[in-house]
Amino acid sequence: MDMLVIGLVSVSDRASGGVYEDKGIPALSDWLAHALTTPYRIEPRLIPDEREQIEKTLVELVDSARCHMVLTTGGTGPARRDVTPEATLAVGTKEMPGFGEQMRQVSLQFVPTAILSRQVAVIRETHDHAALIMNLPGQPKAIKETLEGLKDADGKQLVAGIFAAVPYCLDLIGAPYIETDPAVCKAWRPKTAQRPPAAAKDNAQ
Repeated sequence: MDMLVIGLVSVSDRASGGVYEDKGIPALSDWLAHALTTPYRIEPRLIPDEREQIEKTLVELVDSARCHMVLTTGGTGPARRDVTPEATLAVGTKEMPGFGEQMRQVSLQFVPTAILSRQVAVIRETHDHAALIMNLPGQPKAIKETLEGLKDADGKQLVAGIFAAVPYCLDLIGAPYIETDPAVCKAWRPKTAQRPPAAAKDNAQ
């Protein structure tokens, strides 16, 4: 089976222009390094808030770089320059609305302005490949919260994060079987789709 390939896209005019250092890709990379226990490879892209370029980048990552999952950060608010959701929907073949709904549920635990967030998720399919594309928030703290969910002081899950459903979603679209560290995010699969746990391996990036 092929190694999981993950595209990380930070959408920011100022970061891509060198005005300030991008925090999106490092935050995503750090979370994945803690959460995934199976090997994977990252394809990072830092681009401006230009819809045509976002669409082109997503298509390139799925169709050419053969990513199985693409995570974007930034450009999901109501401002005129925020066009990441529109670009994502344009390249998708199936919309996956549950991911965006749950991200907003998590964020609403902290701020009422979470309802202004427009994150979406889609599947992009070609004749021989498919990938899950998800828009994430722009702030590192919010990225972690939406992926991981909320836990109490004893580690009990209070609100489920979105990543718990990602491994099974990837199974269903033909991506490599991945495992997570349950201390960070426990992946959920039906019993018929579970495999015996493999030994944790060093991530290849």
